[in-house]
Amino acid sequence: RDQPRSRGLGDVYKRQEYFKLRDGNKLPVIALGPGAVVRKEVLPYAHLSSNPIVKIGQKVVNKLIYEKESLVFINNVARGINLGFELIDNSAAYGSSQLVRMAILKSNRRREELFLTTRVSNTAQREHRVRDEFFSTLKAFDTNYVDLLQFHWPVTDIYVETWKEIIKLQQEGYVKTIGVANCNIHHLETLYNETGVMPSLNQFECHPLFTQKELVDYCNEHGIQIEAYTPIARADTRMTRLPLMKRMAEKYKKTIVQIVIRWHIQNGRIPIVGARHKKNQMADLDVFDFNLTDDELKAIDAININSRLRYDPDNCDFSIL
Repeated sequence: RDQPRSRGLGDVYKRQEYFKLRDGNKLPVIALGPGAVVRKEVLPYAHLSSNPIVKIGQKVVNKLIYEKESLVFINNVARGINLGFELIDNSAAYGSSQLVRMAILKSNRRREELFLTTRVSNTAQREHRVRDEFFSTLKAFDTNYVDLLQFHWPVTDIYVETWKEIIKLQQEGYVKTIGVANCNIHHLETLYNETGVMPSLNQFECHPLFTQKELVDYCNEHGIQIEAYTPIARADTRMTRLPLMKRMAEKYKKTIVQIVIRWHIQNGRIPIVGARHKKNQMADLDVFDFNLTDDELKAIDAININSRLRYDPDNCDFSIL
């Protein structure tokens, strides 16, 4: 990203804002999504070797790299929390729950001041281990509740059963808010028709190149809070090179990324940002001192070219997600 022109962080933390949900709870208007620590194979073909020393060497080197990457993850999340992020997006599918806990311990914030998310993995859905996985996540977080529980994807023929388990966990007091991810309108209507409980939140891909207007309108009309992943379209040049975006950035003395984050927030959506470096984390939080006009919001809406950058929940192989 280009270098942010920031007024400093003094007011950012004080001005953290929240959206009130249909269940009466609240969530911060921006989330930090650190994702997973990717296990890198330095010697990817070593397992084919007949030499035991090569195989052992592979395991040792890969472990050391994973430990190093894990430490980077912890430091980045802890810094993000200290800078002002309160909503931490996470999924059991990432295998990072314990690292998130370690980041919280390293930060200067208490768990009660933060909003922790977890999602049911597709594997747990298929294997009917929703509760087991959830309590393993609680243990990894070292907490007795989460602020938001979702399923990661609406796995065909299983997601309704998963939703029922999520409802039970909320009824038992382990979860404050229950929601879903990657659900289209027909998924949401099926969940409500089968259980009588509408999700309080739906997380899905949404950005200026793929605004998902019909789904967004449906969620807004039914009081379903939206979380947007891939919120800045991975800084796609089809968006960042537009004169429109450059003019707005110059007008407000912000980066294009900050303009897009502000567009989400003013439209009532929670953007999940993946900033790892300090300057980007600071910039992503530095979006509370300006407001886009109605015409500017509409102009960004009009950028839409229906370009999906991630998986389509109605046309994907859930076994690889």
